[in-house]
Amino acid sequence: MSGLLSGKAAIITGASRGIGRAIAEAFVDAGASVLLAARATGALDEAARSLRERCAPGQHVATTAADVGVPEEIDTLVGHAIEVFGRVHILVNNAGIYGPKGRIEAVDWAEWEHALRVNLFGSVYAARAIVPHFRAHGGGKIVQLSGGGATSPMPYLSAYAASKAAVVRFVETLALEVRDAGIEVNAIAPGAINTAMLDEIIAAGPERVGEEQYRRALRQRAEGGAPVEHAASLAVWLASSASDGITGKLISAVWDPWRDLASHRADLAGRDIYTLRRIVPKDRGLEWG
Repeated sequence: MSGLLSGKAAIITGASRGIGRAIAEAFVDAGASVLLAARATGALDEAARSLRERCAPGQHVATTAADVGVPEEIDTLVGHAIEVFGRVHILVNNAGIYGPKGRIEAVDWAEWEHALRVNLFGSVYAARAIVPHFRAHGGGKIVQLSGGGATSPMPYLSAYAASKAAVVRFVETLALEVRDAGIEVNAIAPGAINTAMLDEIIAAGPERVGEEQYRRALRQRAEGGAPVEHAASLAVWLASSASDGITGKLISAVWDPWRDLASHRADLAGRDIYTLRRIVPKDRGLEWG
């Protein structure tokens, strides 16, 4: 990935830890300048100091403390990035939370709404804020982090699941809206990675997240989970010119052959491969319906 993002500038939300920080490290190693955004200023400053040690001459690392659930703070974030870099080429929407854990009738409704505000509204508003800049400069790349909630039900984590499914359909929709402007939008399913969010599930216990989810989390922690480097490398690839022509897709960092997708551009264009869709009886070998 070395040099794949040379001369590019990126905004990365939720960049102080976990997947966001791994993506920031991979972007810097690939030659990009980055603006890191997160709520916790201490962790944000520490991440920036570490990343600056990896920079080559001409690369820059900037920070903005921002809550993506607050539109005004996203406006400040995007404005700061444009002021610092002049031209922004990439937006990585990584910031996200699980939200409340438990049965829908028992969880705190304000917490449920807040999870949607961070995971869905924060991603949508950040894209909305950067698209005019991308249009004015002839293109750009938006990389959206998804999660298991996008492709399968997640009992007791309904806010997370609903928001992640919604954001992937937004990616598919936005990709069609901005295709004529040279803007490409894709989502990443990073795999089951051991992060602080996994610790949340284990701490919540089986009473709040269900026996199956809890056992799965314990097994994932014990086995080590998926390597975060896979998701970070896919983010670099989707942000680079190597992925030009691929847009509106949800790609698994772990299971999909994304390193070879450039050779399948024609197969992917205009088809529902790597998208959310409704399954009908014939898809499962049934003749009715």
